[in-house]
Amino acid sequence: MNVKEVLAELKDFGNESTKKTLMKHGAKEPFYGVKIADLKKVLKKIKGDQDLALKLYETGNSDAMYLAGLAADGGQMTKGKLRDWAKAAYWTYLSEYTVPWVASESKHGWDLSLEWIDSKKENIASAGWASLGSIVMTSPNEDLDLKALGKLLKRVEKDIQSSQNRVRYTMNGFVIAVGSYVKPLSQEAVKTAKKIGTVEVEMGGTACKVPFAPEYIKKAKARGSLDKKKKTAKC
Repeated sequence: MNVKEVLAELKDFGNESTKKTLMKHGAKEPFYGVKIADLKKVLKKIKGDQDLALKLYETGNSDAMYLAGLAADGGQMTKGKLRDWAKAAYWTYLSEYTVPWVASESKHGWDLSLEWIDSKKENIASAGWASLGSIVMTSPNEDLDLKALGKLLKRVEKDIQSSQNRVRYTMNGFVIAVGSYVKPLSQEAVKTAKKIGTVEVEMGGTACKVPFAPEYIKKAKARGSLDKKKKTAKC
């Protein structure tokens, strides 16, 4: 398939109700409002086509950009291309899911995450914290810098309440990821979660809620999934 053919298929899957919902979350034209289940139908036809994935992201169509993240192999992405993706990720589905998924597969992911969390731009900083969370949930503990992660937990404790809206959300998600997927730091993450308490985030008038980190980590332990890594952050 080529870009034109993929966009035509996405248009056919477009759903006005889905589109209205996504716009409440921050999506903007051009896009069709394709449900994730339908995006995955298209994904089956293009998975493994790295060049097509890159071209789809460049369209600026939100549906195509999200699909590109599902299709792309982060291991083949250059540092420059990942930076380009982060800059173009203008709303949460892209900055907090698409970019982090791909970055977590890249050898550049860790360094870029640390670079991004220092950004004054909300979408870039939130992409950085979400990328750290994706790296934590997919990487063996022996490949992680546990000392650095511990310092990042301290940073969250210190800065979360004064950070930008979506940065607070992804910082909270990072704490949950460390607590749920890095056993050596799980107790430290729980302590951090309890200290930061309830995190207030403006959700754009939607019914979405901010996860309460201590409870989420507790549930991970209860179901015996603590430290069980995911093969991929993509979903």
